[in-house]
Amino acid sequence: MGKLNEKVAVITGGSTGIGLATAKTFIAEGAKVVITGRTQLTLDAAEAEINHPNLRVIQSDTSKLAEIEALVSQVKAEFGSVDILFANAGIAWFAPIGETDEAFFDTHFNTNVKGLFFTIQKFLPIFNDNGAIVLNASAVIHKGFENSSVYSATKGAVRSFARTLSAELAPRKIRVNTVSPGPIETPIYGKMGMTEEQLKGMAENFANMVPLKRFGTSSEVAKAVLFLASDDSSYVAGEEILVDGGIATI
Repeated sequence: MGKLNEKVAVITGGSTGIGLATAKTFIAEGAKVVITGRTQLTLDAAEAEINHPNLRVIQSDTSKLAEIEALVSQVKAEFGSVDILFANAGIAWFAPIGETDEAFFDTHFNTNVKGLFFTIQKFLPIFNDNGAIVLNASAVIHKGFENSSVYSATKGAVRSFARTLSAELAPRKIRVNTVSPGPIETPIYGKMGMTEEQLKGMAENFANMVPLKRFGTSSEVAKAVLFLASDDSSYVAGEEILVDGGIATI
């Protein structure tokens, strides 16, 4: 029997990277998994890659409340209730303060903060007591990385939610915890609007800053998410696990 046998889990931003690796891990542990994504093409690719009857894909944009509400309605209609939520959807763009405009700022906060908060809120009416919510923050909240002010601020808010919502949901025995990845090999780097040369330079700089001298893998993060989502962490609440090769603490 798996650690998540017969549990219903929702993973936002689950069609690539950390979300996809977590979906695979959850299914291997016996869960029924719903993954969301903004693009049907990537969802179709994820569905084909996993190819398992316990996977359900739903197109949904986390930054839009109407789409969050539609997602919850679909999940309720199909599964009735939810045991696990991995609020993973997010964006990461980097720019100096002088080149940051209102659209850049709002896009980050709409997805990484507002979308995450309201995803949790809208799922709570169908969330089972004794469930687990895992939030995806980032190691950037522990240091001042150049050109990351807006992104880092959104992830700082995510870390704060784990504490405050843990206190608020404790009467229902719903645990809220955070996983904070460091540099991880995911497709998100290709969505930053940088040239191939800029991306290569950034990757080399990040790898050199990590004490373990490499990028992490999505599956390494997924193992930490599994711990926080399962009964293995039944006495862990409001906590953060850094999966960052030591970049934030060494």
